[in-house]
Amino acid sequence: MASPKALLSTAASLAASAMLVRTIVNDFLPHQIHDYIFSGIAAVLGRFSSELVIAIEEFNGFAVNELYRAAEVYLGTKIPPSTRRLKVSKQENEKSLEVTVERGEVVVDVFQGVKFTWRLVCYEKHHEVFRGPRSMNGGMFMGPTLESESRSFELSFHKKHKSKALDAYLHHVLEESKTKQEEDKSLKLHTAKYDHLYGNMMDVWTPVNLDHPATFETIAMDPDLKRAVMEDLQRFVRRKDYYRKVGKAWKRGYLLYGPPGTGKSSLIAAMANYLKFDVYDLELTEIRCNSNLRTLLVATANRSILVVEDIDCTIELEDRKKEAMMAVEMGRQGGGRMYREERVTLSGLLNFMDGLWSSCGDERIIVFTTNHKERLDPALLRPGRMDLHIHMGYCSPQGFRALADNYHGVCGHPRFEEIDGLLGEVEVTPAEVAEELMKSDDVEEALGGLVKFIERKKMEAEAEAKEKAEEPIGRNQQEEIAGHVGDNAETAKGEIDQGIEEKRE
Repeated sequence: MASPKALLSTAASLAASAMLVRTIVNDFLPHQIHDYIFSGIAAVLGRFSSELVIAIEEFNGFAVNELYRAAEVYLGTKIPPSTRRLKVSKQENEKSLEVTVERGEVVVDVFQGVKFTWRLVCYEKHHEVFRGPRSMNGGMFMGPTLESESRSFELSFHKKHKSKALDAYLHHVLEESKTKQEEDKSLKLHTAKYDHLYGNMMDVWTPVNLDHPATFETIAMDPDLKRAVMEDLQRFVRRKDYYRKVGKAWKRGYLLYGPPGTGKSSLIAAMANYLKFDVYDLELTEIRCNSNLRTLLVATANRSILVVEDIDCTIELEDRKKEAMMAVEMGRQGGGRMYREERVTLSGLLNFMDGLWSSCGDERIIVFTTNHKERLDPALLRPGRMDLHIHMGYCSPQGFRALADNYHGVCGHPRFEEIDGLLGEVEVTPAEVAEELMKSDDVEEALGGLVKFIERKKMEAEAEAKEKAEEPIGRNQQEEIAGHVGDNAETAKGEIDQGIEEKRE
């Protein structure tokens, strides 16, 4: 019979060997082989085990799986000291470190006396990407194969606790992660990676911290308009059940229009700070086709603001009748399908705004900006697509007073009436007023500089108007005026003749 010393030596040797094998598997074998080995072992052992495993994948079809992100946040607070590998990140101005588990690591959690075991599983997926038109032999040209990583959490527990896991534990994970995210939340500005639209959907948007200081208290807007926007936002976020009852997607569209420098971007930042919503900046000129637009839409998170700036000039949006005619013409030439696939169309944008794809997500706001509202297709402007049209005009006396309070802390001054009068005569943007107020910390000097600036603009405007009035009338203008005079003369003659006839009768 073996001695206790020999048994301990054998056990230690086996433990050391097991640790060595685990180290080799984790550190030297490719992740694909690593996951394959452990999946195979788990499948064999599963036939004889009372353990149940729930797979929580990162995506559910095209949509982001909310439970996956919740598990990622939740497990960051449950990582045991024995864990060998962690993922840690922190961006500037973040409140805390973001800690998540690394692939292959195991986290054990105990909930109401039941043990739940988590493990992150990753594997590579391959995609062949369509890159161009049909080849010479009639086949489709396929570009290089792209690789993306597919991730999922495996939650294992005893089979008899299935009801507790589904009815209580997973809801507990969702609530705890939501609380954690609210505590650590810093607003993000997301920009799209347009060359990653065929890879992992989680990677198509890149976030940076949105640290814009604009609020509804600081922006220069008409007080009544500002109040109306704030009330509209409040009403939107509290009407989830109402939107569901009337059968509408829980989203709202805003159109901000007006000259450059009137505060459109500042208003978007104020909306984000007011609602604590992340911002997604969408550049339509970088999107190749309608399917790419849909991919970007479904990859945005709930409680977010999607921004499309300068909609009138970022992309050529043809009307739908012209689209159909061009598609027919291209079809005759054998390229009709390519016409549809290689550009974002007005129909695609409209479906993105209020079609079936617009309902992929909740509590979203879509904001379009333009300097020229009159250039937009009427189909874009109707309620349901752009629900609230907000005119961002030139600086008003009320807007100036808000800026003076923000920049110099003054609510009244002898020069205010003079500036109010000048603003009623000259078109000056809030950005121009703010720039003048920032040139000096001294109130008298700053207001005096602003008066000189507005007076100079007034003189330039008067000189430009005088120059236009003195310009000689061109031949085309002369013909147009003559035509109007002729039309008016004919109209007057007809009215006189009609009056004479009525008197005779």
